[in-house]
Amino acid sequence: MKQFYGMSQRGDLKEAIQGLYHPQFIMLLSNDTQFEEHVAALEKCFPGVPSIGCIGMCYQLGVVEHGVGIIAFCDGVTASANVLEQISTMPVKYIKRLEQDMQTVGGTGRDTVCIDFCAGNDACVLTTICTALRQRGISLVGGTGDQGKVSANGRIYEDAVAYGLVRNQNGRVKTYKENIYHQLGDYRFIASNTDRANYILGSLNGKPAKQVYKDILHVTDEEILTRTFQNPFGKINGDDTCIISIKEVNGNALACFRQVNDSDVLILLELGDYQAITKDTIRQICQDFPHRSAIFSVNCLFRYKLFSERGYMRDYLREMSALGCHAGFVGYGEHYNNRFVNQSMTCVVFE
Repeated sequence: MKQFYGMSQRGDLKEAIQGLYHPQFIMLLSNDTQFEEHVAALEKCFPGVPSIGCIGMCYQLGVVEHGVGIIAFCDGVTASANVLEQISTMPVKYIKRLEQDMQTVGGTGRDTVCIDFCAGNDACVLTTICTALRQRGISLVGGTGDQGKVSANGRIYEDAVAYGLVRNQNGRVKTYKENIYHQLGDYRFIASNTDRANYILGSLNGKPAKQVYKDILHVTDEEILTRTFQNPFGKINGDDTCIISIKEVNGNALACFRQVNDSDVLILLELGDYQAITKDTIRQICQDFPHRSAIFSVNCLFRYKLFSERGYMRDYLREMSALGCHAGFVGYGEHYNNRFVNQSMTCVVFE
């Protein structure tokens, strides 16, 4: 298979698709003012080709912040694209669409992956989707777009998740998740006074969450939102840690980008040696896949901001390009199988 990447910093779709011939699956990353226009134009250019899209930034060797990007797979994939609707209330109502698409595409976890663009309610959506994917052992990688809109096959949806099932006809696929944080000290908290609907973390070990965070890190209210780049929370999930970013201060509570429930066990994290961790990820992928056709990744907005502020973003993309054809998009939350995480990178590698 081959991966195509095209972009236009000025939002010109014709420029972005220049050189794209006979695509078998297309991903559209657009801006908030041209999204509808781009969705319609893309379908007109490639009618009937499975496609998904969302509003967000894309990248290869550089980042496109306000234009348009196209990532497409050609020459050796079987794909299907669709949506689950009413994700804020009842995504399971549409699960037969995914089950039928799995029948159509065929494949197993060895050669097939699900890529999704979500408009919200991520944790519930992932649980629903992965219940179906588990029947064939298929992994998932994806993320959250902006403005609560996604597209599939030339149509725009709100309150929905767009997904593509992609089967590599010529080799394996494998998903990865990169965490650049590790535990700070031996702090361990029991969450309480949470508001699941609004992602509010009220108390930690019975004390106001904001004050606990401030006391440990010696920061002011104003510094909390930038300090989360260095010190997010983490939720223990088996032998893995799901990162939880702080969105804003809400009175004495903290609003997060990921749902926290009463009685969740949380830890405090600190930023590790992200350059060394990136090299380890690349080394592991090369070990698993001596021959790579494509790498599609999702990087968190906060990682993008962190790397940009530290002058590392271009170096990061250059290092990842050594893997071969690497491209992806900047998400507002990252998906890895049934896990909704923050401040992470998830990716799928095609042999």
